[in-house]
Amino acid sequence: MPAAPDEPPTARRARLSPDERRAQLVALGVAALAEHPLQEIDLAGLAAEAGVSRGLLFHYFESKQGFQREIVRTARDSMLRATEPRPDLPPLDRLHDTLLRTVGFVRDHRGTFVSLVRGTASGDPAIREVVEQARKAQAARVVALLAEREVTASSELRTAIRAWIAFVEQLLVDAAHADGPPPERLVALAEGALEGVVRFVDQAAAAALFDA
Repeated sequence: MPAAPDEPPTARRARLSPDERRAQLVALGVAALAEHPLQEIDLAGLAAEAGVSRGLLFHYFESKQGFQREIVRTARDSMLRATEPRPDLPPLDRLHDTLLRTVGFVRDHRGTFVSLVRGTASGDPAIREVVEQARKAQAARVVALLAEREVTASSELRTAIRAWIAFVEQLLVDAAHADGPPPERLVALAEGALEGVVRFVDQAAAAALFDA
């Protein structure tokens, strides 16, 4: 039996609960983020692929910006999970392992990573805050390493670590691709930059973390 004239061609797919449909639409959005900047994702095309109307998509997420926020939030959480530090490793080994897996994530999901770290260009403050939360989480991972060495990071050192996060982001955007330097080289650059920053700002913290 043909679909009703006002139904999308794919509308006769298995019916999903509202939560399942939301998850499906977000997953399609995250997949599209790998190929297109956030602002260029075709919402009508995604809705048609899911077998729903564009209006229903907006019903689930309230607005275009609401849908975009969910896409960015989901992509951010995926990156943070994929690079979660291993608590069983000593601090410097943990840093090395986390950075190595971050390089791997970027090489496997380059479009998604670029869209994430460029999220601050969005006109939506809520989207910028989603990206900012990822940076705070990454900086907190470094601060936690210092805490394990019984070092409390000063305000100046925390600011320097945040600047190092920005350096690593740019390094990965520019170089973490198939034709770029080997992953170990990128990790060494990131580690060397962090050590240099920490030593410049706080010699005691550097000694506790890098010389222990």
